[in-house]
Amino acid sequence: MSLIVKVIIPAFNEQNAVGSVLNDIPAGLVDEVIVVNNGSTDDTEGIAKRWGATVLNENRKGYGRACLKGMAYVAALDKPPDIIIFVDADYSDYPEEMGALMQPIKNGKADLVIGSRALGEREKGSMTPQQIFGNWLATRLLYAFYRVKFTDLGPFRAIRYSSLLQLNMQDKTYGWTVEMQLKAAKNNLICTEIPVRYRRRIGISKISGTVKGTLMAGYKIIWTIMKYI
Repeated sequence: MSLIVKVIIPAFNEQNAVGSVLNDIPAGLVDEVIVVNNGSTDDTEGIAKRWGATVLNENRKGYGRACLKGMAYVAALDKPPDIIIFVDADYSDYPEEMGALMQPIKNGKADLVIGSRALGEREKGSMTPQQIFGNWLATRLLYAFYRVKFTDLGPFRAIRYSSLLQLNMQDKTYGWTVEMQLKAAKNNLICTEIPVRYRRRIGISKISGTVKGTLMAGYKIIWTIMKYI
């Protein structure tokens, strides 16, 4: 029996990248691609529609809000999916690696799979020094407080849908990824990582591309880790 797979892509002003992301998703691999237009002021919505994606609008800014919007849409479907894949709209990840990303779930060996940039090949300059340090610190805090080993908080991830519902995700901004990982540990989900490639994103990052965004993201990630202890 084939599994039902949905992809959720949060997108804010990614008109130059979202089409490339959608183009590189292997044909026949997933059942539906959902782009959540997170208050874009460019043509992100129009381009995503032209590429055949289901487009939702979430005008309240926030990465977590966009993900939650996509989840709410999926929850209202007549037939729930088996696997949800999250990937960013900036074309820094390689969508063609989705098959490998969800294979441990298909094989019954994992509930959550993180695409690890730390384990994979990174293009020079694709991650800022503060991103690399932030991931290092956050994953060590996760191990210290939750006894779960991760090497990355990478947004490219696959999760069994029933497990995702179990986590009762709440974060609306920068703490989304780390909330999922720490709650997975607290709920005794089987977690694993696979190495993924990572390249320079198209355009400027709204988070790591500014000092303010970097500081806010770092604060929120650490706050989230401490919140659930």
